[in-house]
Amino acid sequence: MNAGGATDRKQSLSVLCGKWFAVGLLLLLAVLLLSAAAPEKHLSVYSTAANYSLPLVERDGRDYVGLLELLEPLGTVSAKSEPPRWRLHYNNVLSEFAVGSTRARIQGRDAILPTKFLLENGRGLVPVASLASILPRVLGGPVTVHEESGRLFVGSVATHFTASVSPDDSSRLVFHFTSPVNPTVATEPGKVYLTFNREPVTSPASETLTFASKAIPSATYSENNGAAKITVNSTIPLLASFSNDGQTITLAPTKSQPASSTAATISASTPPPANPPAQLPASNPSLPISRRYFAIVDASHGGNDRGEALSPSLAEKDVTLAFAHWLRQELDSRGLSTLVLRDSDVNLSLDDRAAAANTAHAAVYIALHAASSGHGVRLYTTLLPYSVDYDNGPFRAWTTAQQSSVPLSQATVASVATALKKDEINVRSLTAPLRPLNNVITAAIAVEIAPPASDISALVSPAYQQLVTSAVADGISAIRSQLGAAP
Repeated sequence: MNAGGATDRKQSLSVLCGKWFAVGLLLLLAVLLLSAAAPEKHLSVYSTAANYSLPLVERDGRDYVGLLELLEPLGTVSAKSEPPRWRLHYNNVLSEFAVGSTRARIQGRDAILPTKFLLENGRGLVPVASLASILPRVLGGPVTVHEESGRLFVGSVATHFTASVSPDDSSRLVFHFTSPVNPTVATEPGKVYLTFNREPVTSPASETLTFASKAIPSATYSENNGAAKITVNSTIPLLASFSNDGQTITLAPTKSQPASSTAATISASTPPPANPPAQLPASNPSLPISRRYFAIVDASHGGNDRGEALSPSLAEKDVTLAFAHWLRQELDSRGLSTLVLRDSDVNLSLDDRAAAANTAHAAVYIALHAASSGHGVRLYTTLLPYSVDYDNGPFRAWTTAQQSSVPLSQATVASVATALKKDEINVRSLTAPLRPLNNVITAAIAVEIAPPASDISALVSPAYQQLVTSAVADGISAIRSQLGAAP
């Protein structure tokens, strides 16, 4: 009997141990699953001084970040903890926070936080949701916060991009970025992922891009946990290649070889200028003149020609290039194939621009300018005759080549002006003896963009750039049938 009882006790103990082991295993699996499902959150900070990442902590269901750690890479900063007060000096700006309070003082002015300030072991924590309101006061400049994805942009540092399939091969997708990038590239059947962990890449006009290609039908843009990602959907395996300057990424079938990039010689059938350009600069993308683009977008100035000094640190050539990239994306998204004539910081003469536009046989030529004076947008058509002492164009007068297309140019301006007014953008329509409008043989307009109000920084605001270019694209699209019918 005693032996049987001992056996029963051993069996019960064995069963109990087995149950505890099973419970422990389940708890371990639960911990592992929770760890995998909830990776550490980060805030990526992009600025002209440095690009860096900071860990976030969650308190009471809110994401918090250490304010001292956030500011250290950006300037001279120090903090002093005297509970319940926490004082922070950044350069010459004094900020004061109170533990457990939603009210702060920055340079003697009140600031309201969306949730309370925390102090942990002398470390001041502020909610990420407060950064958009308190950082501009501390830093003295604009700040953009993507709270949901954990990304913070200090000043005008965003990198924009456009994407389009190659005119000669629809199985090749070409990305152009406004600054050098070096993403992580990953692939799986039917998809290519470009992940940007360090670069301030931002969303295009539409987060979903569609292409007229069976091989590469679409791409999507997304942001998460301090990173940006472009997902390219494809029906064939693709391989990524990078340009030497890091601003162009080409996705092409794995068996194809990247085509060499050479400068295109201007066709002799183009009405020649007084000083004919024999060749475009080698640094400018070659013009596929065998294809007729619907629109030519020309970012004014470039290279040694900085254009107007819009501010001590902002040149017109940089603003026009950013607007050109946005406008190409907007026109492409409306099914209007578009070539950006100056797609990088290169020198192009006025004759180069007109000759290239005429050679490409586009339906419309759009020159982009920027200005610090005035508000909104000014639209120009040419004012003819353009008075000169000589004209060397043997086929068509170079200085008055626009003559036969003036009515169509005026109709284009009227359509664009209507679209701008619809979006409540201040607009004026003018005429002026502008080159290269005078030399372009198709519909040709100039779009001069000024800030909507007195703040010149609006010219580099993605929101304003998209607002203007979307309206211009709407105006062009509205008259597409009339433009497309032109010879």
